[in-house]
Amino acid sequence: MSTRWYPIYQRGGPQLRVFLPNFWMKVIRPTEIQPENVVTFSCSMEMSKPDIKNYLEKIYNIPVVDVRTRIATGPTKKDQIYGYVTKADDIKIAYVTLPKENKFVFPDLFPQSAKDKKEQDEKSLEESKVNFKKYLDRNKGRPGAPGWFSI
Repeated sequence: MSTRWYPIYQRGGPQLRVFLPNFWMKVIRPTEIQPENVVTFSCSMEMSKPDIKNYLEKIYNIPVVDVRTRIATGPTKKDQIYGYVTKADDIKIAYVTLPKENKFVFPDLFPQSAKDKKEQDEKSLEESKVNFKKYLDRNKGRPGAPGWFSI
């Protein structure tokens, strides 16, 4: 699973070698609605289906039923000034099917901060409404004067 070259012999013969995989995987939020036992991963382009299955089973002890992969092409972008086209890297996406009894729900990492932000936004909106009403009432008696002209 690893393509790294390790020295066979080092002076003194120490056995301090650790074999780590060259691969990486990242859980991503699915763009389409999927069954609860399907997990979407973004993974290294060099990984094959058996590599993905072994990676999850051996390192994380996750039972895997099936693995499907696709390659998502990176977006292209044209430079406005010089006119050359650039393209972002392609991404390999793996859809891993777990057994039916296993369910995966994408974790909600920041539940409290979202509620606090919404409350803060509502409070700010109400404050803005009150200040705008004061502004309109202050300039009600001077219909021709600009808004910035006040004493």
